[in-house]
Amino acid sequence: MICTQCLYHIPKTNFHHFNDNPVAEIFWGRVNVENATSYYFFYKGSKFQVLIHKMKYRGQKEMGYELGKIFGGELMSSSAYREIDLVVPVPLHVRKQRKRGYNQSEWIARGIAERMGKPLDTKSLYRAIESETQTRKTRYERWKNVENIFKLKSADNLKDKHILLVDDVVTTGSTLEACARVLLTIENTKVSIATLAMA
Repeated sequence: MICTQCLYHIPKTNFHHFNDNPVAEIFWGRVNVENATSYYFFYKGSKFQVLIHKMKYRGQKEMGYELGKIFGGELMSSSAYREIDLVVPVPLHVRKQRKRGYNQSEWIARGIAERMGKPLDTKSLYRAIESETQTRKTRYERWKNVENIFKLKSADNLKDKHILLVDDVVTTGSTLEACARVLLTIENTKVSIATLAMA
């Protein structure tokens, strides 16, 4: 699926070893997350951009699963992520998921959950409103675009849990912030964030 040479040359962040890192800083003063990290740096024109594009738009969802497994192994090496109770991917709206055929963030989360030996929950959090794409929007426009669009079907599985919220790429953090705010309304819940890449 992904050759060893490509994996070797993808620039890793190693942010999961440091609590104060550029991904965590995105959420400071915005939403109270325990930890936040991204595995790779995302640069336009890079080979990794090609991998992400294939995973997201060309049907190669298994690539997300394989990269998720590698990422999950790395997260297990960090004390900040060993106490995770379950993994929750950022949901797509049902219409968009039907059109694409899958949710790429769910496939990344599947790989992470399997490697970490944690349960995966794809049902409790859902996207109630089909928002516009975040591409080419300003930071404020991204925040407004995802405001109040995520809802909970059930909080029972998430109560008293430390949740790892997973997405493919973090840019401004607006989507992840919106999800985290909903999850943190559940009694005694903690949220950490992990994305495959940071743009």
